Amino acid sequence: MKGGVMLIKKIYEEYKQDVFVYLVSLTNDTSISEDLVSETFLSAIKSIHKFKGESSIKTWLFSIARNKWYEYLRKEKFTTSLDDLVYHYIVSESDLEEKAIHKDISNKIVYLLHQESVRTKDIVLMRIEGYSYLEISQKHGITESSARVIDYRAKKKIKNILIKEGCLHE
Repeated sequence: MKGGVMLIKKIYEEYKQDVFVYLVSLTNDTSISEDLVSETFLSAIKSIHKFKGESSIKTWLFSIARNKWYEYLRKEKFTTSLDDLVYHYIVSESDLEEKAIHKDISNKIVYLLHQESVRTKDIVLMRIEGYSYLEISQKHGITESSARVIDYRAKKKIKNILIKEGCLHE
């Protein structure tokens, strides 16, 4: 039993900051993220016996964290549309009210995203939904670095088009 407690403590110490940063990227709220980190690790403790090592511990924890975020959204009855998520991911770190104001930009972003290749579009949408680059790389049979580059280039391309068309300012 003492070995199990030490393992959990080691995992917590090693990954708590990564999980927190990941959750902040999803929630844009440090307070909610702190609560979700606690819930993530409580859930991980309860299900550590189910961890089969088919992914890294970090990926497993991110998956739990993402599920905790989705549970929070369902519990709080947030109604965030794909358009809102897309706008938030590509353009802004701002709140939902601002995203609603920019509905036309959201529609343009979705349109531009649909002009990309199926793989590129899927990679960006997976990031919007909170998947890690490792999970994306495994799904698409590419390296994590390639997933990051594809995501970065797609976002940059879309932002540049929006700036060129006067929808955004630099």
